[in-house]
Amino acid sequence: MKRVLMICAIITVLTTVGIVWVLFSESYTFFQHVSIWDFLTDTEWSPLSTNKHFGILPLLSGTLLVTAISMSIAVPMGIIIAIYLSEYAPKKFRYYIKPLLEILASIPTVVYGFFALTVVTPFLQNYIPNLAGFNALSAGLVMGIMIIPMISSLSEDALYAVPKSLREGAYGMGSTRLQTSFNVILPAASSGIIVSIILAFARAVGETMIVTVAAGNMANLTADPRETVATITAFIVNMSSGDVQQDSIEYQTIFAAGVTLFVFTFILNSVSFYIKKRFQEKYD
Repeated sequence: MKRVLMICAIITVLTTVGIVWVLFSESYTFFQHVSIWDFLTDTEWSPLSTNKHFGILPLLSGTLLVTAISMSIAVPMGIIIAIYLSEYAPKKFRYYIKPLLEILASIPTVVYGFFALTVVTPFLQNYIPNLAGFNALSAGLVMGIMIIPMISSLSEDALYAVPKSLREGAYGMGSTRLQTSFNVILPAASSGIIVSIILAFARAVGETMIVTVAAGNMANLTADPRETVATITAFIVNMSSGDVQQDSIEYQTIFAAGVTLFVFTFILNSVSFYIKKRFQEKYD
């Protein structure tokens, strides 16, 4: 059994090494034709046009725009739900409602994408003029709904793990339940909550199907959520499913975009690990 476990661990490590090797080796070929400076600073992304541009900024801005919209929905709602479940909800209600809430995380993301395209976008077009059929706003709103369970579940676990002695001490000092929740329990669980937010941010950055279906596929350097945008993941999906010849510079843009996404998510995960290790409260 010990050898089986060791083999499983080795396979996992080798798989990760293989993914990183493929990404960076193919990207190296790409950057032999396109300078890293142009890749990071050019404001146009048009690898399939006659006048080719390989600036990642439009894809990166689209990714961050959709992610920012989703986080503005998911963070406050997720934390509020976590506080209610941890501090206010009866145990029986918490026992039943938490699994039901996490059902949102089990719904296929392509279903969220079609929901954003066929329900959310037509609804918003009734109130927002000049809202494109494919837009960042609808994709961001629905993505925010999708990642609420991640923030609420992880944050609720962090809040629930705070020792009862802190609650009892706050009540003994005359604090109300609301004051105890926000002034004592929330700061004590801040490391776990911050980690949940960072992980949810990384999850939103790497989301594929919602943005592919609902946000469109037009690389557009804009901060207007009403416009069509393209994200890094959506570009990778659309380019991979096309008729682009392998070993061409156009095909290698997939790996260049993949490396950008990999580095971005790696930084986020490293930051979350550092925060958890550095600021996690330890109680006797």
